[in-house]
Formats: sequence, C-alpha cells, structure tokens
Amino acid sequence: MKHRTLGNRLDVSALGLGCMSMSALYGPPADRQQMVQLIRAAHERGVTLFDTAESYGPFTNEDLLGEALQPIRDQVVIATKFGFDIDLQSGERRGGTNSRPEHIKAAVEGCLKRLRTDRIDLLYQHRVDPAVPIEEVAGAVKDLIAEGKVQHFGLSEAGVQTIRRAHAVQPLTAVQSEYSLFWRGPEQELLPVLLELGIGFVPFSPLGAGFLTGKIDEHTQFDPTDFRNHVPRFSPEARKANAALVDVVTAVAQRKGATPAQVALAWLLAQHPWIVPIPGTTKLHRLEENLGAADLALSAADLAQIEEQVAKVQVRGERLPAAALQMTGL
Repeated sequence: MKHRTLGNRLDVSALGLGCMSMSALYGPPADRQQMVQLIRAAHERGVTLFDTAESYGPFTNEDLLGEALQPIRDQVVIATKFGFDIDLQSGERRGGTNSRPEHIKAAVEGCLKRLRTDRIDLLYQHRVDPAVPIEEVAGAVKDLIAEGKVQHFGLSEAGVQTIRRAHAVQPLTAVQSEYSLFWRGPEQELLPVLLELGIGFVPFSPLGAGFLTGKIDEHTQFDPTDFRNHVPRFSPEARKANAALVDVVTAVAQRKGATPAQVALAWLLAQHPWIVPIPGTTKLHRLEENLGAADLALSAADLAQIEEQVAKVQVRGERLPAAALQMTGL
C-alpha cells in the first residue's frame, strides 16, 4: 500500500477505512466479530488510517474499533470526532451540536476509553457549532494536544473561513468532507484553501454512498433504517437520471480492466497527492476491491475523458436532507 502525508505531518496509507457503516446509518449493525476481523484484515493489507466518531452508534463504533485495533495500536492512525450533543453517560443523542470546551474535553475522555488508547491520532470537530466560536474549539483541542491526549486536529464539513480561523489557533492536519464524482462541491473553494494552507483532505463517501460502484439502480431497495432512504439524490427518479455518471466510470473501468469503484477512487487519488479517501464497507471482497484502486494508474487521457464525459451529466438531487445540509459549511 502506498502512503500519503496529511498536513505535511501525518503519514497514512493512501486509502483509509471508514468504519461508520459497520455500526450505523446503512442499515442494522453488522456482526461485531466479523467487523473486528474485517478491520484487522484491512491492516494486514496495508491500511493504517481508520475513521470513526463518538456519534456512530453512538459510541458503539468507537468501541468496536478499540477492540479491533488494540493488538496493533502503535501501527495505526485512529481518527475520531466530537461535536454532536450527546449525553456522555447514556449515549443519548439530544440533537444539535455541542462544542463547548468543557464538553469537548469530557467527550475525549470517553473516546479514549472506548478506543482503548492513551491518545487520539486525529481528532475532528464533526460539525461546526454555531454557538461556540471556532477559536474556542481550536483552543480546547490545543490544550488536549499539549496534554498528549490528541496528536492532530481536524475539521469536518467546515467552511473556508472557519478553517482559516481554526488553523490560526491550532494548525489543522486534515479537513474531512464529502467528495467524489457524485459531488464535487469542494473543488470550488475548499481545495484551493487547503492547498494554500498545507492541510490534508480526507473525502468521505468517496463512492457516493455506494452509487459509483454500479451496484445501485432505481430499483434497489434499501433497508428501512438506511439513511439513503431520506437523501434526495437517492430517490428512484434521481438514481435513474444519475446512472449516466456511473456509465462514465464503467466505460473507463472496462478499458482498464478495473471496476467502476476502483476508477472512482483512483480519480480522487489523482486530484491531489494530499487527498486520502476513506471508503467504508462491511465485506472483505469490497475492501479488497477498494484497495486495488491505490495501484490503478489513470493516465492524463483517462482523466480528460472522465472530465469531458462527467461535464455532460447533470446530477440530480441534493446530497443530504435539508436539515443535514444546514449543519455543513459547504
């Protein structure tokens, strides 16, 4: 597995593993012991960056990751997130955000226990809290870094001005947001600012929540608990219209002897050397397929063809429900 550097300071595998779907949002939680084995299989195949959050479950995904990575803790980079308003005792999600400094510090203590570690390698604010100045948030994380409980600071779904203000207090190592051929919003403002400031970028949903694999069409039925049931971009009508995007990566995949998912991930890797996608899965064969993208070289002609063809596709539907979009800075 090739490696990349986030923020000129954090060495990680070129592809990480997003662990959210093992516990939440994509239907019922997967079998815990099978997921422990999958996480360890990812490391055996070269993955060193593992992404979770206190809100996934809540708490259960961190606990899963802690069990899986405990024997190899010093060989991996663990990223987790704070910032939603969660009761730190019961795990009850109360809605909204909470990034008050005292809450951050208390939340991190819980993260450390669940992850079975003495430090968090990369700590993100999950969503910007409009009630707390970002300078106070950055200051709280700076204190945690000074104490050795956190190694690196990141933001998730933050706008460029918030990023600049946070970075001035505590340098950011990474910013995480959705980015793929299915949603290219970060290209407008975010990526130029990250390049300017020397901050790494970690795209989540790099396969468009599974759509770019080519395994989803307008007839696909999701589990009733799957969040995609509520996403405008995943309405049957939108899926039918957006299939043209899958056709683009499929055509390149057939020519390269690859899969659509591998082409979509390789396209992301080709955008900048400081981009580290974190595709998630609950299946070993999908993990292996995704990791194959790190060795798929797209030529300038391949990239030009993708760009030309994608420009002809008008993607239909918002990437998130309206309430969730309001919590993002993009």
